[in-house]
Amino acid sequence: MRGRAMRARVVRGNPSNTLSMGAVMADQPYHIEKFAGGARIEIDTDRARLDYRVIHGFLVQSHWAHGIPMATLKRAISGSLPFGLYRDGRQVGFARVVTDRATFAYLADVFVLPEARGQGLGRWLVERILAHPGLQGLRRWLLGTRDAQGLYRKVGFGEPPTPFTFLERLDPDIYAVAAEAPRRRLRRVV
Repeated sequence: MRGRAMRARVVRGNPSNTLSMGAVMADQPYHIEKFAGGARIEIDTDRARLDYRVIHGFLVQSHWAHGIPMATLKRAISGSLPFGLYRDGRQVGFARVVTDRATFAYLADVFVLPEARGQGLGRWLVERILAHPGLQGLRRWLLGTRDAQGLYRKVGFGEPPTPFTFLERLDPDIYAVAAEAPRRRLRRVV
């Protein structure tokens, strides 16, 4: 299989569940693969496949999660629906969805490693997330981006209509505080 050929299936779940049957819920395994440029490209929600070193290594340097502690990242992923992006079995991207699974979803921490960019993998990842059977029928999807508006507009995102706006409550120093807390406890014990 070459080019844009794609095969989708549920793996490590009930083999009678297939995507075409709509049986995949947000908490069931979801696996899609395609072959492009001689490589096997996969998207998988299997938490056991996630390479936390790759994910943390990227996010800790990102502008939106700079300095995130590994423990915080693991807690964030455990409360989300994670999507790993793999090329020939090696993780090259990631995204997660925070959702109530009824009306709302927030797309977060989307990235493709620099060496895998320019091949349409980011767009494919987002398109497949939006098509996930367990995430259909949601009224609103949100995301925040500093420089990828073009990508997200191509898959249906846009600015909220006027005069609607979003507000945020941000603690920009929280990761530094979290990193310092164990050191303070250690000093008290010693």
